[in-house]
Amino acid sequence: MRLLYTGLLYLLLPLALLRLYWRGRRDAGHRQRWRERLGFVPTLSPGGLWVHAVSVGETRAALPLIRALLDRYPDRPLLVTTTTLTGSRQVREALGERVQHVYAPYDLPGATRRFLRRVRPSLAVIMETELWPNLLRQCVTAGIPMLLANARLSERSARGYGRIRGLTAAMLRDVTLIAAQADADAARFRALGAPRVEVTGNLKYDLALPTDLPERGRQLRWDWLGDKRPVWIAASTHAGEDDTILDALARLRVRWPTLLLLLVPRHPERFDSVAVLCRQRGFSVIRRSERNACMPDTAVFLGDSMGELLLLYAAADLAFVGGSLVATGGHNVLEPALLGLPVLFGPHMFNFSEAGERLLAAEAAWQVADADELAAAVDRLLADPELRRTAGQNGQAVVERHRGALTALLGSIEMLLEMPPCHPAPGDKAD
Repeated sequence: MRLLYTGLLYLLLPLALLRLYWRGRRDAGHRQRWRERLGFVPTLSPGGLWVHAVSVGETRAALPLIRALLDRYPDRPLLVTTTTLTGSRQVREALGERVQHVYAPYDLPGATRRFLRRVRPSLAVIMETELWPNLLRQCVTAGIPMLLANARLSERSARGYGRIRGLTAAMLRDVTLIAAQADADAARFRALGAPRVEVTGNLKYDLALPTDLPERGRQLRWDWLGDKRPVWIAASTHAGEDDTILDALARLRVRWPTLLLLLVPRHPERFDSVAVLCRQRGFSVIRRSERNACMPDTAVFLGDSMGELLLLYAAADLAFVGGSLVATGGHNVLEPALLGLPVLFGPHMFNFSEAGERLLAAEAAWQVADADELAAAVDRLLADPELRRTAGQNGQAVVERHRGALTALLGSIEMLLEMPPCHPAPGDKAD
């Protein structure tokens, strides 16, 4: 099964490189450092720590852990890898030169072997559910322990992995320890053959906000948005959601004519098309990148910058979190909750089901299915400041109550660093 998988990847490699070139026509960053994806990375000092986070969401979730590792192991080099360009930019913006960054290699035996020879980490910390058979096997062969941190596995993903049960079981045996977010995630990993699983909690609850963030949010609102007008944010939206959100905005502005929508698409390549869509729908739009203040008739403030989502949350009265009106699985609802905002999201929350359910149970969030329900929920919250305040306090309490994953993960990392080198499991032939 692994040979078949690897052969397919080699066949797809030219298409992957062509895709980087094609996306580079819009953003040259996609073409830069492409050799790193084949394992041609700078040679680093041995014995460092390696944290892999796929994109922006995983990187932001990993920040408390990365900062704690920098403080706890100041003498160990710390490498952070990402898969996406946006993830790379998030690393640089949040951590600067405190860590080293390269792109993770494609999951080819030669690329992963080359990458590990040059990086030579003492521990690999892989965020959430990044399961790559060849990379995991090369780590075992090199004697590098692996922690799958903040691991989650939805029912949908578990069914997919179950269709390739042999390959999945071999991958999970290669992982030294899986630190699952919740009991349900742990049970699904075990059902697929993972031998070493513990529940440490969701690292996203351990997010630490900058102390000046609320004040900066108020300042943004005063200087750029219009302090006296109601403001709601639709964050991390995907294709297929923006029309629904704009439908809701049209309904809401009948009753709230000064209402401002902060619209933040998830992916930068959609910024231009979403701006065009807003104007086609008859809304006056200001883009964050234009650095112009909103006018009284501005209906949409398009968040087309990177790394400012928390700031935009801090400037809003309530939040809708996208990726949930379409079958993407939702995005992090804990960030706006920690900022004291009432939270709205759609029916597709399988990637954040536990967090969503906790917020709903605490009356800190509302689930909506379409433009009518979204408009009705926003209208109710705008009309009732006390409801907004109570919901925001409830959400903050949920986040505070479930902190602790960071401490548990640091304990697991300390234990793994003290382990003797790992070796391939009996009967598993290394590539």
